[in-house]
Amino acid sequence: MTHDRVPQTVALHTRLKPGKEAEYERVHAVIPAELDTALREAGVRSWRIWRDGLDLFHLVEVDDYAAMRAALRAHPANVPWQARMAELLDVEDDYSGNDTGLGLVWELP
Repeated sequence: MTHDRVPQTVALHTRLKPGKEAEYERVHAVIPAELDTALREAGVRSWRIWRDGLDLFHLVEVDDYAAMRAALRAHPANVPWQARMAELLDVEDDYSGNDTGLGLVWELP
């Protein structure tokens, strides 16, 4: 993807299964190289995750969020990663919906 347009900023919220906090952080210490490549090729410029207890807050900068989700849905680097995340997350992300992330309530102009 080209980076000549303003990226979308998408906020997401996910929740861990109780007791999976340390494992989630350990798994994310280094993501697989093929997943890193797949994310970048799908237009992801930045993906940051914060954790508060079981709650995870993601901030994604991406060229086109819907296109990224479509590109990764059946990607061979993402499918096993999502299977691993399903073991840790309270609600599995099956890539079936048309999610658009959290709605923006307020922004300092």
